[in-house]
Formats: sequence, structure tokens, C-alpha cells
Amino acid sequence: MNTRMIFIHGNDTLHWAHAYAPWLKNELEALGFETIFETFPDSIIARAQYWLPFLKDILKVTENDVLIGSSSGAVASLRFAESNKIKGSILISPCYTDLNDPLEKQSGYYDTPWDWKAIKANQTNIALVYGDEDPYILQEEFEFIAAQLEPTVLKLKNSKHFQDVTEIPELIEYVKNTYSSHL
Repeated sequence: MNTRMIFIHGNDTLHWAHAYAPWLKNELEALGFETIFETFPDSIIARAQYWLPFLKDILKVTENDVLIGSSSGAVASLRFAESNKIKGSILISPCYTDLNDPLEKQSGYYDTPWDWKAIKANQTNIALVYGDEDPYILQEEFEFIAAQLEPTVLKLKNSKHFQDVTEIPELIEYVKNTYSSHL
């Protein structure tokens, strides 16, 4: 069974195809990966009660899949990996607190303590991708996640929260180096 690359957009999103996402889909497919890029239900608030069952029951994520989460989508990837085996995750601009943001707080991802050991044990590869000047998430959030998961870290200059970025070539290089043998 080939590895699927499943993209999980962030909250406050009307459609998955924003910023770098269309480029990423094309690049992954050009490498031969099956991709799933869909707008998730409850795409504005991005509540765990809808997103986690969507991953499990509708998209049927398996231990052969890689979750590529952006912002709140990365948080959903983390929570999913707490209790489900996956091949890996690519966490783009994640956080582990609600950032004192009412929209984030509504999501339900921050209501229980994180099980970092389970997140790490339930996957083989983890990448943490973030901008050195993210305007929404403090660098300490990324550093804490990195300390818990010991992922491959791609800290990129001038990328902010990747909202205005149309390509992330470093991400494709990571995918080539990590997953090309899984085609």
C-alpha cells in the first residue's frame, strides 16, 4: 500500500486551496504520492469533535499515511497521533496552547494534557516546519514542541505563518529524503 499525503488546513478557512497548498499538492503528486486535500467540516472553528472523526471515519487514515497539518491542522495532526498510528506528520506552524485566542479555545484541542510520548511512539517520522518571525505563535511554542517530539526541524526565514508563501521547497526536499522509498 502506497503512502498517502493528507493535508489538513488551518482554522478560519473557507477552502483548503490557500497560500502554498495548491503548489504542495502538485509537487507531491509529481513525486508519485496519492494526495488528499479537502476542506474539512467546521472549517472556521476547526473543532476536534468534527475533525478527528473526519480523519478516522471518512478519510480512513492508516499507519501508512502522512498527515501534513497547517496551523490548527497541525494541532489536529498531533491529537490524532495520540491515539492512532500513522507513518508520520509534517507539522507546519503548530502550537500546543490556545494562545489566549477565543477561536483556538473553541476547538477543544487544548482541553486535556498532551500525551507527547504517545504522539512520538505512534509514528516513525515527524517534521516541524515554522517561520522565524511567526506573528501568531511565539517561537517558544515551536521550541517546546521540538523538545517533546525531537522532530526534524525546518525553521525558515521570512516565512511568518506561511499565509503569504506560495512554495516551500525545503518541505519537498524533506518529503523526497524521508518518504520517496514509500511510493
